[in-house]
Amino acid sequence: MSFLSNIFNKSSKKTTIAAELALLKTDVHSHFIPGIDDGAQTLKDSLDLITYFYNRGYKKVITTPHIMGDAYRNTPEIILGGLEVVRNALKENQIPIEIEAAAEYYIDYDFEEKIDKGNLLSFGKNYVLVELSFVNPPDNLNNIFFKLQTSGYRPVLAHPERYSFWHNDFEKYEEIIDKGVLLQLNINSLTGHYSIPTKRIAEQMIEKGMISFLGSDCHHLGHTELIDKAVFEKSLHTLLESGKLLNSTL
Repeated sequence: MSFLSNIFNKSSKKTTIAAELALLKTDVHSHFIPGIDDGAQTLKDSLDLITYFYNRGYKKVITTPHIMGDAYRNTPEIILGGLEVVRNALKENQIPIEIEAAAEYYIDYDFEEKIDKGNLLSFGKNYVLVELSFVNPPDNLNNIFFKLQTSGYRPVLAHPERYSFWHNDFEKYEEIIDKGVLLQLNINSLTGHYSIPTKRIAEQMIEKGMISFLGSDCHHLGHTELIDKAVFEKSLHTLLESGKLLNSTL
């Protein structure tokens, strides 16, 4: 390799060796139930996407449709009903991968009411995946985390690296972890797909050992194409080798 090539590879933080995503065993964030949110729209979409993960060596996917106020009024019944449809289709098409469902809960005006009802869709050890507005965090965020925990749930914050309102206040991420909240990073954040600042924050979180779950947040085949690029990011190798990830325990 030439001197200039060495400089380029160092500056771009890439490697020529693809990361082994099969080490994760389980993906924890995706949108594979057809027609109920902005993810897969048809059953064929679902099968195509899940087949990609099977071919990448995953043993299980935990799909997490949006539950979001007036936008996606999904319920546990809708999600679990859709899960059975996908499971049956996987069996019929002889795609030997396990699929479970939880949800990606948007913390909005009625989320506390959902906690009070006590039937949140969780995964693993009562983990509940939550997301925030990309404009600003809710004023009651700390209360929400506390209420989830006192209700027996373990909050997992989806793609924290994408919340640009904290990019210049990195201590906020550390404060959230100190409150017992786990962080879930999106694989594709490492490609710069969402923004270069998002990529940098993701890399910083990895360097500091702050990530507990790695997820695809896969909605469509365009996202799988980005994953194929992300596997050459050195930071992804670092994360997979860190021993910090809990994906394989699910």
